[in-house]
Amino acid sequence: QVQLVESGGGLVQAGGSLTLSCSASRSILSSTLMGWYRQAPGKQRELVARITRGGSTNYADSVKGRFIISRDNAKNTVYLQMNSLNPEDTGVYYCNGAFFLGPLGTLDAWGQGTLVTVST
Repeated sequence: QVQLVESGGGLVQAGGSLTLSCSASRSILSSTLMGWYRQAPGKQRELVARITRGGSTNYADSVKGRFIISRDNAKNTVYLQMNSLNPEDTGVYYCNGAFFLGPLGTLDAWGQGTLVTVST
């Protein structure tokens, strides 16, 4: 099993910044891809950003130039730095990783989510 624990959410004013953290219970080097997703009230969960084991990144168009995803393999942690936040960024942010577990196959792991609320 793999546990992902997000932290860093909260209430912030529009234009402000927050940094989310996702701590994994096992080495994130066993994951080919780590990502952040979000779910706004009444909407489907959507991809925000993801990063490969090699460090390649991609972002949703709505966050390009404002959000930065990064990883610290030594700390088994993935970060999402969020700048210039606007109310449309409000939602529950989830960490995700696809972990290779050897003979057990690949596990698609999700965290419990952290709430980000951006006020006007």
